[in-house]
Amino acid sequence: MGDFMKKALSVLLILMLVLGLLSGCGHKGDSSGNNTNTHNSNNSLISDSNDNEDNNSNNDEGNNSNSSTKAVEVDFSENGTDMFTDRDTKTDYDESAAVTIKLNGNTATASSNSVKISGSKVTITEEATYVISGCLSDGMLIVDAKDTAKLQLVLGGVNITSKTSAALYILEADKVFVTLADGTANTLTNGGSFTAIDDNNIDAALFSKQDLTLNGNGSLTVTSPVGHGIVSKDDLVITGGAYTVNSASHGLGANDSIRIANATLNIDAGKDAIHSENNDDNSKGFIYISSGTIKGEAEGDGIAASSYMQITNGTINLLVGGGSKNSTKEHSDSFGGFMGGGRPGMRQSYSQSSSSNDSGTSMKGLKAANSLLISGGNITIDSADDSVHSDVSVTVGGGTLTIASGDDAIHAEETLTITAGQIDISESYEGLEALHIDIKGGNIKLIASDDGLNAAGGTDGSGTTGGRDGMFGGGGPGGHGGMSGNSNGSIKISGGTLYIKASGDGIDANGTLEITGGHTTLVGPTQGDTAVLDYDKSATITGGTFIGSGSTMMAQSFSDSKQGVIAIKTGQQTAGTQITVKDANGVTLISHKPELNFAMVILSSPKLVKGEKYTLIIGSKSVDFEAS
Repeated sequence: MGDFMKKALSVLLILMLVLGLLSGCGHKGDSSGNNTNTHNSNNSLISDSNDNEDNNSNNDEGNNSNSSTKAVEVDFSENGTDMFTDRDTKTDYDESAAVTIKLNGNTATASSNSVKISGSKVTITEEATYVISGCLSDGMLIVDAKDTAKLQLVLGGVNITSKTSAALYILEADKVFVTLADGTANTLTNGGSFTAIDDNNIDAALFSKQDLTLNGNGSLTVTSPVGHGIVSKDDLVITGGAYTVNSASHGLGANDSIRIANATLNIDAGKDAIHSENNDDNSKGFIYISSGTIKGEAEGDGIAASSYMQITNGTINLLVGGGSKNSTKEHSDSFGGFMGGGRPGMRQSYSQSSSSNDSGTSMKGLKAANSLLISGGNITIDSADDSVHSDVSVTVGGGTLTIASGDDAIHAEETLTITAGQIDISESYEGLEALHIDIKGGNIKLIASDDGLNAAGGTDGSGTTGGRDGMFGGGGPGGHGGMSGNSNGSIKISGGTLYIKASGDGIDANGTLEITGGHTTLVGPTQGDTAVLDYDKSATITGGTFIGSGSTMMAQSFSDSKQGVIAIKTGQQTAGTQITVKDANGVTLISHKPELNFAMVILSSPKLVKGEKYTLIIGSKSVDFEAS
């Protein structure tokens, strides 16, 4: 079956679901919020004619819609108190004072004349609390009140379908709070097209021109076969409830911000699962997640912000672009072979910019045009492109990250800082990449098909041409020195535990490498133009433990050290061969079994003293060696 037919069938499935909802108002959603996702649409079948409304659209065509955003200073000290008001989390109400609205198929009744009913179009015009129940088979619930009005809509078993527009349309108010009543299942559905009813480009099943807060303890299912799921043209705040969103475009979209706490979201989106973008104010368009559970499957990005992103806690599970197995790599997979990477020192640069497929669609897990901070939470990402990406900086200060990436696992254009957390990267092209990489703590384990760590000059590229000082007589095993490079990248390791398994260079510093602490273990291949260490300018070690094994072909050792370094060619050794370093008294100082074949080792530890002699045992053979 061709790709077009598969995509057409995907759209047909979601349209069949919508037709099922249109067939009767007796449909009840699953109050647990775990409705089965049926959408797997493709962007090429979606019209984005409505994405340019108010010059603050959720337009994400192409890869670099956020790339022109200038970085602004981000105050990451803000917390939930700053991001959520008391009203955002308030779900109770005075039922005796509330206005009741009962939907009855193709019309409705209400207990107040603040509700205007015209056939199946129900319009709320004044500030109050409204308790709504029942079904509209082809109608709309509209909020059109004063711009100072704050309204609460309590959905108590609502099922609204609009064949040609938004099921819930918030046109005018100051702010609207939608509360999902305890234990109730609610459904908002668009029927497959959007026809203009005013000057606004309505393009979501739940569409708000104003600030919108969703809360409560019920469930809401939103289905939009040709548009977005939930859109706010200002702030979108979610502080409770269970949500299932099936959409051909973005699942959640907002212009100013998206803020999530204590909610359960299950999103299947033809574009980004969660998307916040503001083209006029680069301090807006941010995303803040403090708690809750988010499961997202997206054909675009998982969670994307045109400004900054902050994740302090919660459980996030993203499948993006079909996952890492669906990545389209532009490099030659034979780069590690003797003939596959060009002549030594001239391995072709690999750069995917912001895309990972030939259609130009960005398929990143977490993406921010400004800085991105992860300080907690349990995050799992399987992405065709970068799993965590920022056009400025990424900081990981806690939490657990489980990553499989078709490109870089974590990429920052400028600075990547890791101070704490558990990071497990099972698949990546390059593990950690940034102009400046600073590892101060954490427990990191990564597998890379190219470089493990790459100070890449700040561009979203991998395998950039480095100095390869070892080619020119400097920095070979046991030797120091090397020529001056032309890059200002840097890698610093001062703490944490780092395990690198790389098919390219273990550490590629297009500039300088500095190790002052931590425990770094690195295993690399024994063939091709690869090295345990590759740097342009200098590589120093003044503290911490370093255990590296791999190839001799492009070998460099540290250019300077304050503690002992042992760098020696071992001859071809098989994976699992024991490496042991003992002092003059026979005390074991280093013990390691590389999981890949190796032909050289580089070892350093605070226990090794420069100029002192040690016994290095490789398998059954031993040699006395003076630490340099």
